Amino acid sequence: MSGPPTVFVVDDDPSMREAVGSLLRSVGLEVRAFASSQEFVENPRPDAPGCLILDVRLHGVSGLDLQKELSQSSAPLPIIFISGHGDIPMTVSAMKAGAVEFLTKPFRDQDLLDAVRIAVELDRARRKQARGVGEIRKRFAVLSPREREILRLIADGRLNKQVAVALGISEITVKVHRGHLMSKMKARTFADLMRMVGVLEAAALV
Repeated sequence: MSGPPTVFVVDDDPSMREAVGSLLRSVGLEVRAFASSQEFVENPRPDAPGCLILDVRLHGVSGLDLQKELSQSSAPLPIIFISGHGDIPMTVSAMKAGAVEFLTKPFRDQDLLDAVRIAVELDRARRKQARGVGEIRKRFAVLSPREREILRLIADGRLNKQVAVALGISEITVKVHRGHLMSKMKARTFADLMRMVGVLEAAALV
């Protein structure tokens, strides 16, 4: 069960962590603050939407390096960069890698709150999509090998008769298998089934 949004703050300046934390808590957000990238990585994250407010220059693993590491994980967090030493190349690099915002210290409180709102909504959308993909994968996993063959062929635009010829079975048998796979995939219409196939193709499962 997902909890309330959690904002993670990684900054090696204690006063900045305190100031940002107080601001976020004042609008009802959960806050977890860390002094380094390593400290953040070593702590488990709650199963809840959220985002990461990240300083660029940190002792040890830098903010940009942490961004790269998180982007390769199964559950990346939207990132808002904050820095007292921002420059254009650094900003461009962070934004190209998917950062939601890059704020230079000192920044307006409202600018940070606006960025957090956008980032949390992006994470909510990502989590919802991931749940949908997971459900479709579970449905696909229960198909028999023959049903998977038929699914691939009808996804290529083959008619039942053409599928029967390709597999060396009767058209009636194809219709029976097709009905079973529609039921197992919980597809109400052919268009619904093709939408699921698109998701599976994106995940390289079909």
